[in-house]
Amino acid sequence: MVPALRKRFNDQFSDEKYQNFLKNLSGVHPGQLDFRVAETPLFIPRSFKQKMLDACESIIDIINDEKFKKLTENAIPQDLLVPQENERSHFFAFDFGICENSDGEIEPQLIEMQGFPSLFAYQVLLPEISAKHFIKPDGYDNYLNGFTRETYIALLQEIILGNHQPDEVILLEIFPEKQKTRIDFFCTEDYTGIKPVCITDLLVEGKHLFYKRDGKKIRVKRIYNRLIFDDLLQQSPEVQEKGKILFTELDVEWVPHPNWFYRISKYTLPFIRHPNVPATYFLKDIKQVPTDLDQFVLKPLFSFAGQGVVVDVMEDDIKKIKDPENWILQRKVNYASIIETPGELAKAEIRLFYFWKDGDIRPVATNNLARLSKGKMVGVRYNKDKEWVGGSFCWFEK
Repeated sequence: MVPALRKRFNDQFSDEKYQNFLKNLSGVHPGQLDFRVAETPLFIPRSFKQKMLDACESIIDIINDEKFKKLTENAIPQDLLVPQENERSHFFAFDFGICENSDGEIEPQLIEMQGFPSLFAYQVLLPEISAKHFIKPDGYDNYLNGFTRETYIALLQEIILGNHQPDEVILLEIFPEKQKTRIDFFCTEDYTGIKPVCITDLLVEGKHLFYKRDGKKIRVKRIYNRLIFDDLLQQSPEVQEKGKILFTELDVEWVPHPNWFYRISKYTLPFIRHPNVPATYFLKDIKQVPTDLDQFVLKPLFSFAGQGVVVDVMEDDIKKIKDPENWILQRKVNYASIIETPGELAKAEIRLFYFWKDGDIRPVATNNLARLSKGKMVGVRYNKDKEWVGGSFCWFEK
């Protein structure tokens, strides 16, 4: 997107550099990097960055409104409602596609959003290693709003730990050692001192939770939640039974509380009106199927990682749906094949990280990740056997 920087990067690129970069990156936590890392970062001009930030701030205005909880009271499936919800999500992630509009202009379009953590710790490591092997342009940074590596980690640590010691806080997941994103758990431990813990390893005594660390039983006072209930519902009956403890009254703090995963999600999109947010409708509210149905995407509200999405929507797809209240119809965006690579052009999505510290009036944009794709959708399953695709990050013009 910054032609001079793209040309400079591509001219200086070699497979040997890339392999050395991967070796360095995966060597920090051997055996834990379990997804493809793209050959290149993205170079994003200030004007494009600002359009994304303006859209995010407009959405945050909606989330900050006192009516937001009432507006999203049906967002949480009743059987997945967790007690003791707090007043905010501590973390947000906003996903923007790099798109081309009807006038041929390149612009960001919001694809999804979540009140849930992302690869917050790994995305500290990735730009650091990249800068050792490839160019980091002057006047560009991966951090936003003047954050640095040190201030970013300090804020992440402050929000995750709260007023507790690292051994009193856990990163909660389902079989964390099997998760594709587990390298982030190891990086999180590097920066905060907390351990990843499987839901099956929690011990309950009354309203208190415990886990074992170095052979000692330690009370859990705060949970950095990385567990997605959709994943829990795919597990064996034994694991699902263990997960039921999360729906009981527990003397524990959540960061973020699980209910915010649903409140700030695809469910929120129909309430947003902004030029960089595609028109989105609850399927239950559509009285007549659009005549230009091929210009829409059909998405289930309660799924993640692109599961269940229907890209080429037919009228029969809509007729087959028995629970229209759990689906949205979103106008398609035109991803721009704009990233020059040695092969075909690549498309990309950018995820902006927002952190919200207790006591602050608003969350703040802090960092980012990016994903490059040459398939029909952004995701591993759509980009098999391709190069210059996968996880990455942005260098933003300051």
